[in-house]
Parts: sequence; structure tokens; C-alpha cells
Amino acid sequence: MSFWTRRKSLDVLAHISADRQLKPTLGWPHLIALGIGAVIGTGIFVLVGRGADYAGPSVILAFILAGALSVCAALAYAEMATILPAAGSAYTYTYSVLGEGLAWIVGWSLILEYGVTCGAVASGWSGYMIGLLNSWGVHIPDALAVGPSAGGIVNLPAVLIVAAVTCLLARGTKESATVNVVLVAIKMLALAMFVFFTLQVIHPGNFEPFSPYGFPSHVDEDGHTRGVMAAAAIIFFAYLGFDAVSTAAEEVKNPGKDLTIGILGSLVICTAIYILISYCAIGSWDFHEFAGSREPLAFILRSLDHPAAAQLIGIAAVVALPSVILVMMYGQTRVLFVMSRDGLLPNKLSQLSGDHTPVFVTLLTGGFVAVIAGFFRIDEIAELSNAGTLLAFLLVAVCVMVLRVTHPKLERKFRCPLVWIVAPIAAAGSLYFIVSLPNLTILRFVGWNVIGVLVYLAYGRTRANLARGVN
Repeated sequence: MSFWTRRKSLDVLAHISADRQLKPTLGWPHLIALGIGAVIGTGIFVLVGRGADYAGPSVILAFILAGALSVCAALAYAEMATILPAAGSAYTYTYSVLGEGLAWIVGWSLILEYGVTCGAVASGWSGYMIGLLNSWGVHIPDALAVGPSAGGIVNLPAVLIVAAVTCLLARGTKESATVNVVLVAIKMLALAMFVFFTLQVIHPGNFEPFSPYGFPSHVDEDGHTRGVMAAAAIIFFAYLGFDAVSTAAEEVKNPGKDLTIGILGSLVICTAIYILISYCAIGSWDFHEFAGSREPLAFILRSLDHPAAAQLIGIAAVVALPSVILVMMYGQTRVLFVMSRDGLLPNKLSQLSGDHTPVFVTLLTGGFVAVIAGFFRIDEIAELSNAGTLLAFLLVAVCVMVLRVTHPKLERKFRCPLVWIVAPIAAAGSLYFIVSLPNLTILRFVGWNVIGVLVYLAYGRTRANLARGVN
């Protein structure tokens, strides 16, 4: 069998030694909180303004389209997660169904997705933190407030919040999940307050024209990427959280039930919240004025003469956005952990501490994310992250269809409904979203994966467990 197409057994967990298995400690409430913790974050507190800049009022439609694609992908993920309740998410599914070569590309892309998303959220958190400190009369020097691309040296607040989250994750999974529940509650209360104040001042005129830049992604005469699909491809970043839920599969007490509830429940809740918040933001204030803000929700509340509420939103973002970093960094550590356990990355990355926590890979991931958060721009970061996620969605949908043909009698504790409609929509939709990304983003993503293939050929190809006869 070619090294490119060799596959892991579908009975993945049966071949893992006890000292390298993660401990099941999570139930479905933890999973829903993990999903909401990751999904309700930078996308709502920061990227609403950026999406509006791309599409105008029809950013609401962009959120609906991104949510619809995510629902189709989530149904595919739910079926695969209950068939293969092992850590690794799309990487593990692809390795068992489509082969090692594509699995490596997915895993390499997920490293980019999670690491870059954490960096983007940390950068978004920094914007709210700096805005909050400024309102209190505390000013951080520009050199330490933004990265080199914005004229500074390093985004120090972003680096510090990554360090704090890394320390929490190193303590253990259950402890991190419990803290995440508290942070999610704070976020939901803050967003409820935003809705309360803005629903009272909705102006129908703010929705006209509803789609000033048209539907398809295109570059206008000023060189700016515009259109509903351009916005959807960018704000798709907001929906990455449920993918992180599936990476927790190995640590779930009852995967058959809990994973399905966690994946689908968190996504349905979050899609409804995004649509409501974007409606309130667009309807309450002219989108041209908040499109460029690093803290659009707080900007809108200040503009509506609610300075205290704006400050509370800022405080809530500062307190709660780290939950996104926590969940996404958790996802990245699990992907790296499983790739190492499969022999594709150095063995050190899959070593566990005494309480079955992958401390070394957590610290390594924290360092990687801190560099991204400290030195890169949030818009470029978000776009790159989307490409990796969309590729994972596409291949998970393909995995579901392949298994329906090759293993029709395989036990499925959750079956994707209307699979021959839903899965092709997820695959084709993901591909359409990918080509709707800016050309430079696609080129960077291709470049990242070229580097990844070289790493695989130089290291993982010969050191993989399957290359050494270990399933």
C-alpha cells in the first residue's frame, strides 16, 4: 500500500495503549459550553464590523449562509464523531477513511486553523482591553499595543492573555472546561445587554440598500474585496467552535449521545445569536461608522449614548474572549497530540503528565500562538484560518459519503439525515467558500501546505506507526 493512501483502523481506540489515552471527563453540558465558548467570541465582538465593511447590511445574510454551511458540516461531523470517538477531529476521520496523505494535509491545516484563530482572538481581545484601559485613563505605548504591521513592536496584551490561557490548559481538561462555563455565562449576559439597548432604536433606513456590493465576491475599483460571499468567507471564522468540540471525543464520557448534542446544540444556539446581534448592530447604527472599529459593539453603544453599557461590553469581552482562545488552543493541542501518537510528529508531543494532561504540547502550542498574536494582523489571520477549516469541512463530508458506501452496516449512533443532500452541500459549499476568499489568502494557504508536505516527506512518511507495521 502506498504511504500516501495507507489508513488507520476504524477501531482506533482499541489500538492505543492506556498510558497514551486521554481520560474521559466531559459530558454534553461541557461540550455545548465548549462550542459556545469558541463560536461566540471574536466573530461577534470584533468581526461584525469587518463583515459589514465587506457586505453592508447584507452581512446578516452572510451570517445565515455561513451558519447554513456549518449546520450541514456539523451533521457530517456528528456522524463521524460517534463512529470514531477518538481525539483528532477531521484529521482522525480522514486518516481512517481517505488515507494518510490527505490526513496529514488536514492535520497540518488544523494546526494553522486553531493556532491562527487563537492568535486572532487574542488580537481582538487586546483591542477591547486597550479600549477599556484608555477609558480608565491608562494608556499602553503604541509600540507595545500593536504588532509590526501596525507600526508597533509587539502586541503585548495579546501575548500575555495567551500565556495565561496556556497555564490554565496545562492544569487539566476538566478544570479548563469548568472555567469556560463561567466565561460563557458572562458573554451571554453581555450580548443580552447589547440586544436590550439596540432593539429599542432599530432604524429601517439603516438596512437600505440591503446589498450595496452585490452577492459574489469581487474586487471593486478601489482594490477592496466586496460582496456577500466575501463577507461570508471572512466571518465564517466565527463558526469554528463546533469543530473544536469534536476534538474532545476521546475525553467524552458518553460519545454516542454527548457529541451529537454538543456539536449540533452549540451550533444552533450560536447561529441564532449571530443573526440577532448582526441585525441589532446594523439596525441601530450606520455600518459605515463602525465597520473599521476593533470594538464595534462597544462603539455602537457609545454612539447611542450608553457609555456605561459600552464599558460593560468591553469588560465582558476582556473577561470572556479568553474562552475562545482556551477552546481553540485545546483543539490544537489535541490534533498535535494525536498526530504525534500516530508517529507523524515527534513522540514528545504525545507524552502525558501524571493526570493524563499533555502538558508539553500545550506549552509548545502556547508559544506558537503567542508569536502569531504578538506579531500578525487580525484580518490576515482570520482569512488564513478559514481556509484550513473549510478544507476540513469538505473532507469530513467526503468521509461520511465514502463510509456510507464502503461500510453501510457500520454502527452509527447518529446518522446524518438526508446524507446524499446534506453531505454534498457541505462539500460543495466549503469549496465555494474557499474560492471566495481573497486570492492572496488562498496562495498563503497553498504555501503553508507545500511546507507541510515537505515536512511529511522528510519526517512523517517513514516514522508513521503504519510505516512501522503498527496500526
